[in-house]
Amino acid sequence: MTLKILILIMVIVQAVGALFFISDIAMSVLGIERQPIDWQLREFMEIGAAVALLIGLVLSGVLLAQSQARLGRAEAQLRRASGAFMEVLESHFMQWRLTPAERDVAFFVLKGFSIAEIASFRKTSEGTVKAQTNAIYRKAGVSGRGQLMSVFIDDLLADDLAQKPANGRDTSAD
Repeated sequence: MTLKILILIMVIVQAVGALFFISDIAMSVLGIERQPIDWQLREFMEIGAAVALLIGLVLSGVLLAQSQARLGRAEAQLRRASGAFMEVLESHFMQWRLTPAERDVAFFVLKGFSIAEIASFRKTSEGTVKAQTNAIYRKAGVSGRGQLMSVFIDDLLADDLAQKPANGRDTSAD
């Protein structure tokens, strides 16, 4: 919520500063008469508008830095999750004693590719891929693609929950 408020403040501050200068120029160009104001007050208004634009610029920089930091953290989490998934994958593949060909097919199945696509990737027949997927399902003790995927999801969720205490904080990074 704080980020949204900060963005709103930044937009308002920049809009006020920009409106001052744009309206001043537009009135001059269009020849619109204005009430003369004291030059000192005019200087304060111009300084205020310039400061508003500078504040908006600074806030934009802060928000950009925060966004970059968040993106970096998200990418690091994704790398850790990807590594964890590959560890779980390899562990199960070894436990199930999959052949190298079955490992390839299982990986493609988990990525959601069809039998025809897997056969095309592996330059083999669809019948061979079907036989390999059946062998994978039998060795894994599942009846199909969805159950195979759930084995890995369950393991990843169990690992994630094991690292978080009841308060929800991840203690693995502490």
